[in-house]
Parts: sequence; structure tokens; C-alpha cells
Amino acid sequence: MLKLENIVAGYGKNRILHGFSLHVPKGGLVALLGGNGTGKSTTLKAIVGLVTPQEGRIVFDGADMARVPAEARAGMGMSLVPQGKEVFGGMSVEENILMGAYHRRADKAGIAQDLEQVYARFPRLRERRKVAAAMLSGGERQMLSISRSLLSRPKLLLLDEPSAALAPKVVEEIADAIVALRADGLSLLLVEQNVGMALDVADYIYVIRAGRVAYERPVGDEGVGMDELRQFYLGGHDHG
Repeated sequence: MLKLENIVAGYGKNRILHGFSLHVPKGGLVALLGGNGTGKSTTLKAIVGLVTPQEGRIVFDGADMARVPAEARAGMGMSLVPQGKEVFGGMSVEENILMGAYHRRADKAGIAQDLEQVYARFPRLRERRKVAAAMLSGGERQMLSISRSLLSRPKLLLLDEPSAALAPKVVEEIADAIVALRADGLSLLLVEQNVGMALDVADYIYVIRAGRVAYERPVGDEGVGMDELRQFYLGGHDHG
């Protein structure tokens, strides 16, 4: 679904990514881990077209993204749930969700069906559908941000630190929703600092350090585990 091949990117003369590569298979759930300032946000911006790579290729669903502007990428099936749980505070929960379907306005039946699906996935949003989004808790805002993205019917969902600043119980709810989306066939790239959550949900883990892949492994019996990742983070060793 998504291939980043030897991406070099940054801001002006300040290079952040130095030959970074990553692969999200169709129907896969890949996690990108790393601390602050390692290049996670720049990677996401390059994928959605907010940063133009100086070198390398981005291929989405078989199409080279080199000349595809950011606004066209969303229409092709790429959707970003940004960090910060941004909502339109003066609009109701339901109005916020429906903003995700702005380019599908003619598909009223499909929009109604998708709205019902997100309410089934997040019952709390159904209960609060007429409430102003400004009144929601942090966890509810995160659910709302994900739901709004789902109304665009994405092929690939990009999640930027969805567990940030949330209580552990709410993180579990968000993790369960992410796993369910993958079970429905959606491809996902999860950018996180929460190693435990990433290991719980992902098929494959990348760790980025100083704009390069420092570590990558599948998750599972034969793959990466919490002990190995903890040793990697604390010990600072690079694994190919």
C-alpha cells in the first residue's frame, strides 16, 4: 500500500530524513517508533505531501507520489489523523464527523452507512453526537478525529501519536479500535512513542533515529518483544 524508498527530506538546508525507507503492506498495521526530534513527523509530512523529498520515492497504492499535490492524496485514499486531537469546537460531534466526507457529498446513502459504522465503533460519540466538540474529553476527541478520517473511506490511515496524553484505559479503547480497523482490511501506519501500545497492535515495527531506520522487526513469536525493544532503547544499539 505504501513504500518509502531512501527518502531524504527536511526544511531548507536542515535535513531531517537521511535515506529513510519504510513499507506498509495492504491490510498491514505498521508502527513507527522514535523519540522527539527523530524524524517521525517529517516522515508523515512527506507521505501526505506537506514536505517534498529532495531524494527518494514515495509510492502509494502503486502510484508514484512525486508530482501529486497534498490535496489530491486525500482523494486517492490517504488520510492523516494528526497529533493534537484537533476538532472544530463550535460544531457538534456529528457535524465534525461529517466533515470527513466533504468530497463525497453526493453519496448520501454511503455517508449515512459510514456514520452508523463509526457510531457502532465508538458508542460514546453516538451518545454525544449533538454536543459541541469543545465539550469532549481528550479520549473522545481522539475518537472523533479517527471517525472523521474514516468518513473519507481511506485505503491507508496514518495515525500520529493517538495515545498521547490519554489515560491508560482510554489508550486501550483506542488500541482496540485500531486493531478492529485492521481486521476490516484497512492499511494503517501508526506513529507512536508508546512502545507497549505499538507492540500490542502492530504487525511490524520500525524505530527511527536521527532520520534513519535504526531497527526493524516483525512483531510476534519470532519477532520483536518488549524486552528486546527496551534493551535497544536503553542500550542504544543499532539492529539491521
